[in-house]
Amino acid sequence: MEYPDFELEKHLAGRGFLRIAGVDEVGRGPLAGPVVAAAVILNVDAIPEGLNDSKKLTGKRRTLLNDLLRQAAEVAVGEATVEEIEQFNILRASHLAMRRAVEALDPAPDFLLIDGNMIPQGIAIPAQPVVKGDTRSVSISAASIVAKTWRDRLMVDLAQQHPGYGWERNAGYPTAEHRAALQHLGPTPHHRRSFGPVHKILYQE
Repeated sequence: MEYPDFELEKHLAGRGFLRIAGVDEVGRGPLAGPVVAAAVILNVDAIPEGLNDSKKLTGKRRTLLNDLLRQAAEVAVGEATVEEIEQFNILRASHLAMRRAVEALDPAPDFLLIDGNMIPQGIAIPAQPVVKGDTRSVSISAASIVAKTWRDRLMVDLAQQHPGYGWERNAGYPTAEHRAALQHLGPTPHHRRSFGPVHKILYQE
């Protein structure tokens, strides 16, 4: 397995940027729940081993790395609600969550490495988008781990309030179990009504 490295961060440090935050989001594909982003500034002397794209890690490994990051790094999380996803669309809501995560870091970073090919509107800090960044930069992979751990736990909590959809297993993604429950039980207030499968159930003739 190939792992992300610290080369982008080293290059930026050579240009005088010392507080470099990796930024990533999770939750663009689910039918339910918020989209969550994290911003992480790693401690160069305490980078946990095995950082990688959160989707390539087991839940147990993600939890361990999340705990290590929260002990040794500067970590902040931002969310955009289902209502904001509906109001703005999922891309803009994802960017809103990213901006909130960055703004929650105090003191502020002086450079951002952002997963994807766009810099969210409203971010005034110097930034570089990095396509597939969670497989290239350890700072971005750290952010992906923190964001996914946060969102998965949130969906487990929501699953207890709304049993039957399997959110504790599928985190709101459109699995067969979730889609069948949606058809049988109908949408909850946490479902994204503009997303196809939810929209069809709401407005079927």
